[in-house]
Amino acid sequence: MIVTKISCCVFLFLLGSSYQANAQFNPNYASGRTTMVHLFEWKWNDIATECENFLGPKGYAGVQVSPVNENIVVPNRPWWERYQPISYLLTTRSGNEQQFANMVRRCNNVGVRIYVDAVFNHMAADRANARGTAGSTANPGSKSYPAVPYSNADFHATCAINNYNDGNQVRNCELVGLKDLDQSKSWVQDRILDFLNKLISLGVAGFRVDAAKHMWPADLKNIYNRLNNLNTQPGFAVGSRPFIYQEVIDLGGEAVSKHEYTGLGVVTEFLHSASIGKVFRGGDQLRWLTNWGTAWGFLPSTSAFVFVDNHDNQRGHGAGGSDILTYKNAKQYKMASAFMLSHPFGIPRVMSSFAFDNTDQGPPTTDGNNIASPTFNADNSCSGGWICEHRWRQIYNMVGFRNIVSGTNVQNWWDNGSNQIAFCRGNRGFVAFNNQNNDLNTSLQTCLPAGTYCDIISGEKSGSRCTGKSVVVGSDGRANISIRQNENDGALAIHVASKL
Repeated sequence: MIVTKISCCVFLFLLGSSYQANAQFNPNYASGRTTMVHLFEWKWNDIATECENFLGPKGYAGVQVSPVNENIVVPNRPWWERYQPISYLLTTRSGNEQQFANMVRRCNNVGVRIYVDAVFNHMAADRANARGTAGSTANPGSKSYPAVPYSNADFHATCAINNYNDGNQVRNCELVGLKDLDQSKSWVQDRILDFLNKLISLGVAGFRVDAAKHMWPADLKNIYNRLNNLNTQPGFAVGSRPFIYQEVIDLGGEAVSKHEYTGLGVVTEFLHSASIGKVFRGGDQLRWLTNWGTAWGFLPSTSAFVFVDNHDNQRGHGAGGSDILTYKNAKQYKMASAFMLSHPFGIPRVMSSFAFDNTDQGPPTTDGNNIASPTFNADNSCSGGWICEHRWRQIYNMVGFRNIVSGTNVQNWWDNGSNQIAFCRGNRGFVAFNNQNNDLNTSLQTCLPAGTYCDIISGEKSGSRCTGKSVVVGSDGRANISIRQNENDGALAIHVASKL
């Protein structure tokens, strides 16, 4: 009888653990939405307005925001100062706690969820007279951060990461001089949980865990399991768990593997970023995309957080090197983004950048310190130093495409044996790509009902007409598809809602 009771308890415990872990794979999106955007270095008030005016209406599911807690102030204000915490006070160049809470509420009200880039692997590196964005002071040299408070006892011993084939060094030593917290200590875990649970109480839907590769999976599991359920006020179901996606840079050949973290939550799939960039730069042929997914060495689709570029690797940091596509390669970038959003693999995130000429450069400012707001043009694009890829028609219309074809598979794959491909998504959508030095002009199966459709890459449906190309689908589902090599866009996409 006692054995039975113990077995029963163990079973219930395992069931609970399994439920909790599985729940962390759910992005908690509003129904019918599939894709988040990283509004890198935007101010909270500007994000709130963008949720209401653009992201909500265009079908975006969520926003990843820059780190929300107090960071060290560095001369010339490089972007990376945001990744050097001084405290967990919610004051940064993006705004204060009240502005953050207001943004979360306004975005949730229009069905757009907020995900915080959470930095708790480390604290700020050595700097004389260290002061933070909320006015707090610290002495990184003696590992003293009184606004938390953390002291020397809360950190791993000082050592540098020199060998990525030594897992102990990767997790216990200092990443580029950043003071490495010891997450096995209860005091450290409690301070991290106070911070994350406060954000949950304000209505966030989940977290990007920065530098997860540099923390022990067992310590992360303890932290994740103690996170509160989501606040039900924004409309999250009772018992919903925060979505966890973890930054683990792994292109293979290192001691720390992305597979060590998949039981805890979703993992950033940097191999997807490097591979998609290489393909659309011409390093691999498009025809090889026929088995896109785990056959390319990627994590399983439900574990893989995917992107064309992110704030690190678009600057040459992180992983992927010269294969990575960015806004600076606009035609290929739009094609790669369209492929990512048209293919069912992974949980996608769109990047939204500011222009940069050197890899340290921070966001546009009004005076060298205060972040400038984006300015918007009549065609939806941004200016004032902001790129706003999420406002490019070829990208936001493909976010809508992904929403419409959600739940369908790739079928009727076609390629020309080289760099022209096309496929259907069930009977709801069709895409074609031409990355070749000659025109694509052929009859293809679209899997769609007969009628005239507007291509959502070159334009969109506007009342009873198309602002770009139109595609006439016959009673057999076939249509003549044309993408000339000299066109601005190397892709074409139609779906059931783009039919006239």
